[in-house]
Amino acid sequence: MEKIEVGEVFTIGDEEQEEEVEVVAALTIDGQDYVAVAFADDLQEENEEDIEVFFLKVDEEGDFDVIESDEEFDKVAEAFDEMMDEMDEMDE
Repeated sequence: MEKIEVGEVFTIGDEEQEEEVEVVAALTIDGQDYVAVAFADDLQEENEEDIEVFFLKVDEEGDFDVIESDEEFDKVAEAFDEMMDEMDEMDE
């Protein structure tokens, strides 16, 4: 599968409830790909304070999977925060 790009929109969920999410960041940590996603509806409202970002692991087939351990989640969240800080510094 092709590499997932920032800005791509995907539908996640089950048959009863599906939500569109947009990739807001993609990063690789120790050879594992992760994405930070937010609900597409929230991003369209452009109210940054209310946007909830969550992280998903990308498996070998390119499908999204949940991050199961707190240690892995913390590692991904910290890397994402560092990446966002670097982007903010570049914008200044």
